Amino acid sequence: MKIYLFGYGKMGKEVERIACARGHEIVDLSDANVCIDFSHPDAVFGNAQKAVKADADLVIGTTSWEKNHEAVKNLVSTNNLGCVYAPNFSLGIYLYKQVLSQAAALINRYDDYDVAGTEIHHNQKVDRPSGTALSLTELLAQMMPKRKLVEFSSVRCGHVAGTHTVMFDSSADTITLTHEAKNRSGFALGAVIAAELIQGTKGWLSFEELLTQKEYSFV
Repeated sequence: MKIYLFGYGKMGKEVERIACARGHEIVDLSDANVCIDFSHPDAVFGNAQKAVKADADLVIGTTSWEKNHEAVKNLVSTNNLGCVYAPNFSLGIYLYKQVLSQAAALINRYDDYDVAGTEIHHNQKVDRPSGTALSLTELLAQMMPKRKLVEFSSVRCGHVAGTHTVMFDSSADTITLTHEAKNRSGFALGAVIAAELIQGTKGWLSFEELLTQKEYSFV
């Protein structure tokens, strides 16, 4: 597979390393089968337009560009391309959401438990709360609709790759569920796998939908 990278910071370099290790090639935009975007929120729509002109599918890992979601969806649909977006491409986060969903449904039966969330990232991360935290807030709102909307507290410190914690607290005890990323490799690997799976698939898909529909390997 031939991949073009929008954004060549720390994430872009990690995507390149993993893509090449899986036998793919990083190429110029005009030669690409798929584009992977870890750039800047303000650049996403313009990058999507460039991908359309190159007739390349698109994987978007950039966060905090919600205002342009519908515009990109329309662009993808109109031009019959495949696009997968996720605020977090980690397999661990995908599994964490499944566990959290079941836990929230169970705990929702007991009114004594309040719900809170925290997220910690490195000191160079601009958006807060993180895109992953926003997706967890949405999940909790769906599973616990009568509870107060969970707002994640955000910490920016040091070199933390990403830690998300949901706490269920009662007068008697506290139940805590945490996902802690050790480095960027899990995010990059998931994005490359998304690029592999989106080939031949048209339209806008979430990472969860893609993993549900197709066979994949994280090896």
